[in-house]
Amino acid sequence: MSMGSMGVPTLNDFPKLYWAVVGSAIGVATLVNMFNYMLYRQRMSAAGTGHTRPAKPSSPFFIFNASLFAVMREASNFSARIPVKSRLFRLPTVGRTSLIVANVVVIVVLCFYGFDLNDRWKREDIAYRCGVVAMAQFPLIFLLAGKNNIIGYLTGVSHERLNWIHRWCARCLLLTTTIHLGYFFADWAPYNYIGTQLRENTLMWKGVVAWAVLIWIVFSSMTPIRGWCYELFVLQHLVSFSVLIGFTYIHTPAEMHIYIWIPVGLFFFDRVVRGLRVLYANISFFHPKQRSAGQMSGLWACKAEFTPLPHKTTRIVIRNPPISWTPGQHVFLSCHSIVPLQSHPFTIASIPQDGIMEFLVKAETGGTKRFFRHAEKTHGLSVSSDRSCIKTVAIEGPYGCLRPLRQFDSVVFLAGSTGATFTIPLLRDILQGWKEKVNSEQEKSLFRSPKGAVTRHVRFVWVVKSKGQLGWFAEQLSAVCSDFETLREKNRTIKLEVAVYVTCDDSFTEEHKSLLSNITSPNIGFSGEKKPQRGNVEFRSRTPSLDKNDKIDPKEGIEEITSTTEAATCGPNGTCCCRTTVDEANTSDAMAPCCCGANPSPRSLSQLSPSISGPKSLVHPIISVISGRPNPRYIIRTSLEQALGESAVVVCGPQGLVADVKQDVCALSDERAVHKGTGAQGIYLHTESFGY
Repeated sequence: MSMGSMGVPTLNDFPKLYWAVVGSAIGVATLVNMFNYMLYRQRMSAAGTGHTRPAKPSSPFFIFNASLFAVMREASNFSARIPVKSRLFRLPTVGRTSLIVANVVVIVVLCFYGFDLNDRWKREDIAYRCGVVAMAQFPLIFLLAGKNNIIGYLTGVSHERLNWIHRWCARCLLLTTTIHLGYFFADWAPYNYIGTQLRENTLMWKGVVAWAVLIWIVFSSMTPIRGWCYELFVLQHLVSFSVLIGFTYIHTPAEMHIYIWIPVGLFFFDRVVRGLRVLYANISFFHPKQRSAGQMSGLWACKAEFTPLPHKTTRIVIRNPPISWTPGQHVFLSCHSIVPLQSHPFTIASIPQDGIMEFLVKAETGGTKRFFRHAEKTHGLSVSSDRSCIKTVAIEGPYGCLRPLRQFDSVVFLAGSTGATFTIPLLRDILQGWKEKVNSEQEKSLFRSPKGAVTRHVRFVWVVKSKGQLGWFAEQLSAVCSDFETLREKNRTIKLEVAVYVTCDDSFTEEHKSLLSNITSPNIGFSGEKKPQRGNVEFRSRTPSLDKNDKIDPKEGIEEITSTTEAATCGPNGTCCCRTTVDEANTSDAMAPCCCGANPSPRSLSQLSPSISGPKSLVHPIISVISGRPNPRYIIRTSLEQALGESAVVVCGPQGLVADVKQDVCALSDERAVHKGTGAQGIYLHTESFGY
């Protein structure tokens, strides 16, 4: 299989050329990850020595890198929007598109380099070349698929954020194998030889079977099919890839089998490591200190309590968890006594200092729905009951990676609905850094995270569908605000602003699985859709903060969310107030309560969920509760205007919210000319969206 000619490498060299390009890309991403870690350590060290602006680059080297990163971020996060009638179609971001186009260009160049495409006698040679290039892509697809992802460890990107590249690399493989098969057919067609080859050439029909299986894998991996029944998708996906690997092995020559054995080895490496992590996390014998302290009994280490919450949400709590984690990470949780043979990824909604591992799970279909039913049936029963709310569970993880947010001067959090399970632990981690800074705690170890925080200003925004959802995190948010007030007395440079928006706009609070997942309705006001039930909320004229001149009456303590008096109107121009985009600086004290529900009269929190009743939510007085859609661009701009260094914007929620924030960050970066001579500082964007 040499088939080399003057100036053209041999067939066996083309996989090496492909991996030279891929390896270079991974190497560049690894260097960027190392630089970001070095920058984090440098900023935390500068903050520990009393530097006033540790998040602002000062030397020419860091200024150049900040400018380069600003240009790359602005370009890579940009996404074009095409209006189609009353809808907006969102194209993929430039960054994602560039990666895939670059991969396709490399593949096409390697397939056709050195050939005269008009020479019909070269068709078979082109077909062989394409087959070899296709084989080179198998290891990359498996490298991107594993939970314990080698590329992820090197580049600092979590496995779930690499999964879209895994899918697109499989599509590129399908393109290459289709060209491979097509050129053979084009070479045989003039002689009516295709049927003969399929009947008599066993090597040929084995390849066709592998190609057909690959088509099925790519088709079944599309979003609407993948999300229809994810557990079934995973099972058939593993079986399909096993069939693909088997037929590819018997279709290819022996010198190409290395590109089969490498993916097989990567698959079993990931499975073995996952198995070891599961055993360590769930077998109590690996945690003798906790066993001796009486925190564990029996063989299994993890027992969880299931509690029902409003809006078909389940709170799952594991006390004395056997593993540690960093805020923002997730684990795969399974409870075989409720949902046999299933494991679901859930973001950890608590921090290690709590001594518990907490999850908030929205009941959709399948396993999450069974969790909620179990919580409803066992709520209030004693622990000794046969149907106790406490069950043995298994966890795998933790997984997930993002840049430490303590290194940024200003941080803006935006969360939609259960997206707060991601942002609230990150908010609390920054508060923990403020505590460490006030208490002058220092950590000099190279292998441990530095103590303290660079952050001066935090803006936290949570978008919910009704005020009944506030009870999910009312206690945590109130505790954060109370702790902040105490810290503020010792450190007047820090600032915290918290706001909760109540809106019936599903694009900011709910995720829908459909063929049109990238299509959303523009903000054109409320239309006559099915009206959700919701309570009325309290309004404030501005977002409270704790500046030097701001005072809060200590007698107010913790304030109850109450209903406002019924008003004659709702939103402007006959629209629903909770679907109208609101700028907090322009809100009015006399705004009317939301009247889009079936019954606009004031109702108590317990009426929001007919199946679950509980105490009314309590929130701290510095937390604003506002009816309407937030204006992400206004919120982010006000934070950036007071930043003294690089800022971070973190958003987690439905794709509609995430897409809006991406667009706003790109627009603000261009508008402010970040790191282009205006003095405006960089903006780091981290997004998490609902979906499979």
